[in-house]
Amino acid sequence: MSEPLVIIGNGMAAARLVEELNKRSLGRYAIAVIGEEPRLAYNRVLLSSVLAREVSRGDIELKTAAWWRKHGVTLLYGHRAVSIDADIRRVRLANGATLPFAKLVLATGSRAIRLNVPGMDLPGVITFRDLGDVASMEQAAKTHKRAAVIGGGLLGLEAAYGLAKAGMDVSVIHLMDRLMERQLDARASAMLKDTVEAKGIAVHLNGETAAIKGDRRAGQVLLKDGRSIDADLVVVAAGIRANSDLAVTAGLDINRGIAVDDHLQSTKADIYAIGECAEHRGVCYGLVEPAYEQARVLAAHLAGEKAAYAGSVLATNLKVSGVNVFSAGDFTGAPGTESIVLSDRGLATYKKLVLKDGRLAGAVLFGDTLDGLWYSELIRTGAAIGAMRSDLIFGRALAERSLAEAAPPQPKPLAA
Repeated sequence: MSEPLVIIGNGMAAARLVEELNKRSLGRYAIAVIGEEPRLAYNRVLLSSVLAREVSRGDIELKTAAWWRKHGVTLLYGHRAVSIDADIRRVRLANGATLPFAKLVLATGSRAIRLNVPGMDLPGVITFRDLGDVASMEQAAKTHKRAAVIGGGLLGLEAAYGLAKAGMDVSVIHLMDRLMERQLDARASAMLKDTVEAKGIAVHLNGETAAIKGDRRAGQVLLKDGRSIDADLVVVAAGIRANSDLAVTAGLDINRGIAVDDHLQSTKADIYAIGECAEHRGVCYGLVEPAYEQARVLAAHLAGEKAAYAGSVLATNLKVSGVNVFSAGDFTGAPGTESIVLSDRGLATYKKLVLKDGRLAGAVLFGDTLDGLWYSELIRTGAAIGAMRSDLIFGRALAERSLAEAAPPQPKPLAA
């Protein structure tokens, strides 16, 4: 008889876990997926594209309803899980129903941080995390003209791009001295700022929000240095925090996220966590690829295979405000490293590779990101770059050709 496996969270990590489980252990588990949002799992990376009307809501669905049915998954979306009883192994839903489990996976993701400043509760102040937020922004864009986005990271810039495409006058307010400082070095960030401003979006750096002002609705964002930005829509994209409230009800250990070991198991047997809600070796990953890697490892473990998660190489491969950007590894250049840089402002491209001990340690690409995944693999495996070093900056095709040419000739087989 199949073991009951309950997955709480109907996002990208959960969908990938179910897909991997169906590859490895078909029939071993009776899977139930609980999702609070009233819709099928979708690709959150494409939210700004929905806002910009570049894709439809249907286009970003990860799996159709027919796919879930075909694979025998009980899908409960539009239902909120409110507590977990780890002793009797049951999940309670907001409607009073309970589900038994032999194994439980928390894939509850994260929630947007709301700033602790006056005016955050005014109408016209929203966050940007899901399709519900997109709907709110679309509605606001019909009747209001000026938007301020607090946060110049990935989500903030994506929100700004979508709102600008929707016809609003947009300003981005960022606390730090450069955009996307966690994913880009100073030069790539400066190029990104130029690109964003060329789209008509104003960028305010070193901007710490002091308050949001307005009578009956948001009308102005005040900064601590005295600057003020007019805005009748304020989108807060200033960071995320792991959704760990359910884990508290189960008595799990929580730090920044739900603490898990190399099998993605929490501090209680048979309860696991993956994705943005999980903390592994002190790290909470806010990116899709680590969540997918965790889903693959957990599926293998649940299938009885020998599998362990050792952490992920941080890599970002995205289109931000219409431009491709990539970064991976130590792209800032720690002591003992050397950097190779190729830049062409005319073509709006920039590449920086960081080398250490004959290996690739980090990379930043702006504009041309075609070889990003290859660079990421070199960083992850720690492969010696050897004869490729002089051509590495020019991309995979030329570098691998140089490597082949440098290889010693193979002896010809002796004639019979």
